[in-house]
Amino acid sequence: TGVGGDNWSKMFSDPAVWASWKISAFYFVATVGIEMLLGVGIAILVHERLFGRNILVSILLMPMFVAPVIVGLLGRFLTDSSFGLYSWLLRLVGIDNNVLGSPKTALAAVVAMDVWEWTPLIMLITLAGLSAVPQPLIEAASLDGAGYFKRLWYVVIPSISGVLLVALLIRAMDAIRFFDIIWITTNGGPADATKIIPLRLYEIAFRFFDLGYAAVIGLTMLLFSIIVANLFVALLEKKKGAAQ
Repeated sequence: TGVGGDNWSKMFSDPAVWASWKISAFYFVATVGIEMLLGVGIAILVHERLFGRNILVSILLMPMFVAPVIVGLLGRFLTDSSFGLYSWLLRLVGIDNNVLGSPKTALAAVVAMDVWEWTPLIMLITLAGLSAVPQPLIEAASLDGAGYFKRLWYVVIPSISGVLLVALLIRAMDAIRFFDIIWITTNGGPADATKIIPLRLYEIAFRFFDLGYAAVIGLTMLLFSIIVANLFVALLEKKKGAAQ
């Protein structure tokens, strides 16, 4: 086991760690990006609905209350190449049904599971922001001749941009340390295709018992989290200053 600076130099020259950071970056951008787009879109559609809105929101929020471990087990069951429902549907259309066993599809599958679970959180936060948008502002834009999509782009979205930044910060902080679903479904495989940096850290610490090296990787994760958090806080402060 290296000591002090040896662990840092080892980390910067370790191709396996860099590979995990690349996978983590893709996972981070894919999950957070898709969740933001879907969450905001669904929230806008639900907000426009007058009848049965509360019931619809309750149904859409259900995935958020499922433990990530259960989501992983459910996803592994549904994508099982022998009896999984999704695998059966893929087999019907002539597509390779070994979803979690292929490096090409395993990462996409765990991204989809994360999106299914946490998109409702973005939707809920966005709905809270939409309910606070001043109605007279929207009516004034309508009287000025702005169509629905123009009102949405130039009035509604800017009005809830602060709320969206908070939602983005919450999901970003969680995505950086994501672990459960991938651990249950693929354990970082196949061929390390889904081994994001938290799984690499766990493996180094508790499989190889190289605790010093694991601590260095953990510190880099902490540093990355601090940088991302400060970036979002700076954006929020900038928006607050512009509003004043």
